[in-house]
Amino acid sequence: MRFCLTLLVFLLFALTPARADMVDAAFDRAISQFEAARPGLPAELFGVDVAAYRSALTFRQFTSSHWGGTITMRVENGSEANNSCARFAAFVSLPPSDGKVRLILCPQFSTSGADALRTLTVLHELVHVVAGPNECRAMAFAARIEQAATGRFTDVGNYWQANGCEGSGFSLP
Repeated sequence: MRFCLTLLVFLLFALTPARADMVDAAFDRAISQFEAARPGLPAELFGVDVAAYRSALTFRQFTSSHWGGTITMRVENGSEANNSCARFAAFVSLPPSDGKVRLILCPQFSTSGADALRTLTVLHELVHVVAGPNECRAMAFAARIEQAATGRFTDVGNYWQANGCEGSGFSLP
């Protein structure tokens, strides 16, 4: 009887999802990619303070030379009613207010089977958190992290062109 009870308890814990929820898993993958790329990165890449980016990504708090002072990032769920959520999987509410910046994750962030896209989205949005709204900078930085960590980067050519990034001074790997 004791064996059956022990087995039942073990099975209940084994059936509990072994991975963190989708958001934590996306952050964990983004942190892993960033840490794999970090040894080859300069102190500043495309105008992004790499140390501040690492702190924001890992601890959700950083000291910002761009915004000034200590900034805390809050991750929030967005709704379909939000106009930005109609266009994006995530967005950052800028500029920070009272030392806080909000990363809003929209319903499409949770699309099934999109783990790699969630990871890229976190890498991209954290550039906005740390260095402001420039889309070209965010795409270039995230692509460089992906390339350095995995040997490839997600094709963002259409989004790159739609944002007029060809003449921006930023570049994809």
